[in-house]
Amino acid sequence: MSPPLVSVYMPTRNRLALLRNAVASVLAQDYGMLELIVVDDGSSDGSYDWLRQASAQDFRLRLIRNDTPGGAPRARNQAIRAARGEFVTGLDDDDAFAPGRIAALVHYWQMLEERGQRFSCLYTQDLMTGTGRSTVSHKLPCVEYHDLFFYNSIGNQVFTRRSRMLAAGLFDEDMPAWQDLDAFMRLLQLFGPALLLDLPLYQLDMTPRQDRISVGSKQRILSAYQRLVEKSAALPLSHRQALYLQVFGRLYGFRFGLDDLREYLRYGLHARSLRILGGVMLRQLRGGA
Repeated sequence: MSPPLVSVYMPTRNRLALLRNAVASVLAQDYGMLELIVVDDGSSDGSYDWLRQASAQDFRLRLIRNDTPGGAPRARNQAIRAARGEFVTGLDDDDAFAPGRIAALVHYWQMLEERGQRFSCLYTQDLMTGTGRSTVSHKLPCVEYHDLFFYNSIGNQVFTRRSRMLAAGLFDEDMPAWQDLDAFMRLLQLFGPALLLDLPLYQLDMTPRQDRISVGSKQRILSAYQRLVEKSAALPLSHRQALYLQVFGRLYGFRFGLDDLREYLRYGLHARSLRILGGVMLRQLRGGA
């Protein structure tokens, strides 16, 4: 049997200097059956011209152009719908793949299927750079649907069948934040747990920058929380409470105030979320995010 085609989707807008490295990391993979679909979401910095030249030199690079920016979730959905691969996975334009990432994921998927394992998707450890030193994430070996309300242990990218992403409804284009978390929740709810390939095969750039999608106002993150709660009306109160605490995770650095405590207590007291709250308050007392 011939190896399956893997489609990599990448939204980009006005990040040409970073984009070059991200694209190169995909096209340098040691897995031959791949395509990279880059959606240029209204760039004005020369990204589109560079991508046109690069796609003319390598047929594996496919380009979609939006004259008017529509946001990263819409761009990802465009790429997934246009994908020809049996499998899909994503890459942010400021990150990079390790050279053997796709081959390792395909091999691990096939091995698990041969064993009769039930799972929805795969994820890997991250190699985090850009803070003066490199560190490797410590993700859990298995993530269930309910785990994601307490912490997004998967990260921002998964590897799965394209058909499953379509069945799960792709990315919610109206989510103001947490689009990955929302999509992964639906994917796991439908198809089972996510499993870890315990290798640092995704290079995550942690350099502080104001153009990050994940950087935003507290109100925007709270709006994402509210939308997720509305989607999951049957959630136990402990899950809603834990999801609320994700607003105050390390990534954002928001202060946990008196009004936030009142909102937290509205859901009662639950042991697992109390431990999370303890971590939030400890970081705050230490003066760090």
